[in-house]
Amino acid sequence: MSFFNFNQPHTNLYKMLPYIPMEYYELKIKAAEESREAVLALLARLGLTGFGSEGDLIVTYAGSKAEAGRIGAELEQFQTTLKEAGLAPEISCDSSPLPEQDWNEVWKKNFSPIDVGRNLTIIPSWLEHATDRIPLIIDPGMVFGTGHHESTRSSLVLIERLSDAGSKKSFLDIGTGSGVLAIAASRLGFQELLAIDIDPLAVDAAQRNVIANSLGNILVREATLSDISGRFDMIAANLLSEILISIASDLATHLEPNGVAVLSGILLGQEDDVKKAMQKAGLRLMEELVDGTWVSLVVGHSKAVLSFKF
Repeated sequence: MSFFNFNQPHTNLYKMLPYIPMEYYELKIKAAEESREAVLALLARLGLTGFGSEGDLIVTYAGSKAEAGRIGAELEQFQTTLKEAGLAPEISCDSSPLPEQDWNEVWKKNFSPIDVGRNLTIIPSWLEHATDRIPLIIDPGMVFGTGHHESTRSSLVLIERLSDAGSKKSFLDIGTGSGVLAIAASRLGFQELLAIDIDPLAVDAAQRNVIANSLGNILVREATLSDISGRFDMIAANLLSEILISIASDLATHLEPNGVAVLSGILLGQEDDVKKAMQKAGLRLMEELVDGTWVSLVVGHSKAVLSFKF
C-alpha cells in the first residue's frame, strides 16, 4: 500500500498557489573566529547558501522580515547552546531591507549550471541543458540553496550511486529546502516521494521546483518527521548534526529493513557523534564520504547491504 495517495496529480494543485512577492533583507552577522565555521554550517542548513564572508563578518539574505527574524532567533539560540556547552562565542546579527530590484535578472547573471556525480546537472529553467545528462531544474533564490553547497553535492552523489541498487519504490527527503534531492531521486527512478520541511517558504520553493521539473510523483508537505507515517526505501536528511542526532530513533523507524539513509550537513569532527546516535538507534554505518570540511554518511539496518564499493 502506498504511504500517501497519488491518485490525483498534486502538481496541478501547486499550479494554483499564489506567487508570494518577497522583500529581501540583508543580514550582517559577526562571528568570532572560533565559531565562524559553525555559524556558516548553521546558515547552510537553514538554506542560506548565498552568503559571503570576510574576517569576522558574514553577509547573507532573507526573503522577508519574518524570515530575517527567524534567522536571528536561530543564531541567538545557537549562541545559547554553545554557551551551555562551555563556549562563549561572540555572535551578533543585524538586518536591513534591501532596495527593490529585479532579483530574477540578478540571479540569471550570477547563476551557472553545475554537473554533479556521473550524470546529474543542476540548471535553472531559463537555460538549455545537455541531452546526455539528467537535468535537475532548480531556479535559484536568495533563501534556499541550489545544490552548489558541498553537503548537497555529496548527497546527490550518494543518492545517484545508491539508486543503482536496491528497491526504488519510496523516498523521503527530510528538510527538503529547494527540493533538489527529491527531484534527483525522482529523476533516478524512485516511484513515490515525500519531501518535508518545517519552513513554509521552503515548502513553497520546493513545490515550484517540482512543477518546473514536471514531476507528478513528489508530494511536498510542511511537516516534521514525527508527523508522517510509513517506511521508505531511501531517506535523505541534509541537516545539522544536532538535528540528525535528535531524529535518529524516528529515522530508524521510518527506514525499511533493507533501506538506506543518506545523512549530510555534518561538519568534519562531528561525524563520530552522529555515528554513535545512529548506532544507538539500531543503524549501522555503511559508507562515509568527505567533501572539504563536510561529511556525509550512509546508514542502514543490519539487513541492508551495499552491493558495491564507492
